[in-house]
Amino acid sequence: MSQISRRNLTLSLGALPLVAACANGIGSDGPQRIDARVDATLAQLFTNFPGTRSLESKSTGMLVMPLVTEAGLGLGGAYGRGALRVGGVTVDYYSTTKASAGIQIGAQQYAHVLFFMTEDALLNFRRSPGWAAGANVLYATPETGATLAAETTTSMAPVIAVVFGQSGLRVGATLEGVKYTRIIP
Repeated sequence: MSQISRRNLTLSLGALPLVAACANGIGSDGPQRIDARVDATLAQLFTNFPGTRSLESKSTGMLVMPLVTEAGLGLGGAYGRGALRVGGVTVDYYSTTKASAGIQIGAQQYAHVLFFMTEDALLNFRRSPGWAAGANVLYATPETGATLAAETTTSMAPVIAVVFGQSGLRVGATLEGVKYTRIIP
């Protein structure tokens, strides 16, 4: 049997805080916090834009991102966390990331909800290791909340995105190039 040297003991004890800092979040309140934010975001969406209620009833699932923070100065990025709900129940948690380059300056925060209008769109989203919003997404403008349902439910788009609650000093909020990744909060 080998003896433990002073150096090995010191290194082992020094590494202990580093290993302890690598917690995986099991037992944390991350999921409850995300769910509470999702509930508040949906309440705000349905109150301010009542036409989205019909989208909810016709959709097969919704990805709700309560708070996305985006900033840029030449190069930019965005990040947020949310939940995928199917039948009103959270089934998974996701993060959203975005990188951009170009003439840009400022920062903003916004919320968005993706309504999956077909089973195939929802299935493709859930099966992908990282799903990127692109050309198959129809953007609904929340300024016309009363007519939102009429505009979007007659569309054949498999995914309808509603971006709302923008605040900050940056022009525009789109989901082009945004990547969604499943997370364990």
